[in-house]
Amino acid sequence: MKNWLSSIAFALAGGLIAVGFYSQFANEELAKEIEVLKLRSKHTQENNQQLVNYAPVGAPVDFVDAAEKTVHAVVHVKTTYELDGGYYSFDPIRQFFFGDGMQQRPPRMGAGAGSGVILSEDGYIVTNNHVIDGASGVEIVLNDNKTYTAEIIGQDPSTDLALLKVDAESLPFIEMGNSDQVRIGEWVLAVGNPFNLESTVTAGIVSAKGRDINILANGKDGSSAVESFIQTDAAVNPGNSGGALVNANGQLIGINAAIKSNTGSYTGYSFAIPVNIASKVVEDLLEFGAVQRGYLGVSIRNVDQRLAEARELKMISGVYVADAIDRGAAKEAGIKAGDIITKVASNPVKNVPELQEQVSRYRPGDQVLVTINRSGDMMDIPVTLRNRFGEAEVTPKEEMMVQETLGATIKDLSADEISSLGIEHGVKVEDVQRGKMKSAGIMPGFIITHIDQTKVNSAEDVYSILQEKTGGVLIEGVYPGGKRAYYGFGM
Repeated sequence: MKNWLSSIAFALAGGLIAVGFYSQFANEELAKEIEVLKLRSKHTQENNQQLVNYAPVGAPVDFVDAAEKTVHAVVHVKTTYELDGGYYSFDPIRQFFFGDGMQQRPPRMGAGAGSGVILSEDGYIVTNNHVIDGASGVEIVLNDNKTYTAEIIGQDPSTDLALLKVDAESLPFIEMGNSDQVRIGEWVLAVGNPFNLESTVTAGIVSAKGRDINILANGKDGSSAVESFIQTDAAVNPGNSGGALVNANGQLIGINAAIKSNTGSYTGYSFAIPVNIASKVVEDLLEFGAVQRGYLGVSIRNVDQRLAEARELKMISGVYVADAIDRGAAKEAGIKAGDIITKVASNPVKNVPELQEQVSRYRPGDQVLVTINRSGDMMDIPVTLRNRFGEAEVTPKEEMMVQETLGATIKDLSADEISSLGIEHGVKVEDVQRGKMKSAGIMPGFIITHIDQTKVNSAEDVYSILQEKTGGVLIEGVYPGGKRAYYGFGM
């Protein structure tokens, strides 16, 4: 594919025929791939549609059954915190009798509270990350006043979700719904423990979907916050955080997370994390110990009137691609600046929060069908998602933690690279983002040869060495030009 005039002519003809056959074959394969993804998306949507059964139009609204199904599956979450590490004080009596007047005082303790939702009868509970973040102890109180000590299984600050586990059996739990099928104007219940009141239920309607209220901070590791809240007017107050938002059938459709208020109390709007996001986060925390998030690798913005006029766009909906990042999933798939993303896996996306919500449900290595508008032409493009470091594979928890702490991708060197650099061993630092390496001044292309005088032969060596480190670390290496360099930072 990719000596005489008659020979040249035959060669050219043969080459053109080969290119034609390859192009036809490639197009047929791509068409088959797109069709498979479309069928998969359709099948998923049909299955999701079956999860929600709406009340008949005009039927009276009665929340009794929904409340009875859910109230016992929402728990009170009590947390304790060490406010300081304790301190020493001088005791003259102790000095007189024992000769040692310094006495250590225990640390001062604080307390917090929130709500949680039981997901399984064997004691898995989801709550907000901000309810338990930094807690030295977590206690769960059921609706029947039984109390359990909870273990924190995992946390995901970028979605404000956390997973807990208590040692119990036959617990009541809430049936999962489907947040994609939630409709604006639909009646919902908020179930939680505001003001430490047990099992409080309030009702309201869904006011909006896909809300971004800029309340979640991006992760310290550089990961992006995912905000695509369900907005309701059900009364939610302090203590409701981590509680359940359920539909009229008693199915879980969201995890209550925030209120928008000038007073800190309920004034008309509350926000819940869609259950479809929560389900994926919980699955990842159980299976991998950390959230495996797929990224498109694009710089994006909402399409509005001003942008449409400036770029002469024919539509005022969707997500405008300002840039496709090198080594990102979108660029590798053929998406480029100026494209407008309109669907992900056949689900319409009208704005950035909706796009983030759809993509957040997938892991690196997953293939999804992205629909774009390119100069008025609609195109379906299969995209294999990658992590934020450009890798299309799931990363073990320990390696991910080190990788995110460093904020860089580490790659093995080939034998030719080692020979050309004049070194015996080492690994290459690529794609430096926010993290320890960037803060220390390490630039892309740096070759790590030693960590604390230990030889580094592979990327796996870097992860295994740094997993055991708790203090200062000395990185030694060389740049491609031959300049040796030393960097230090704390783990």
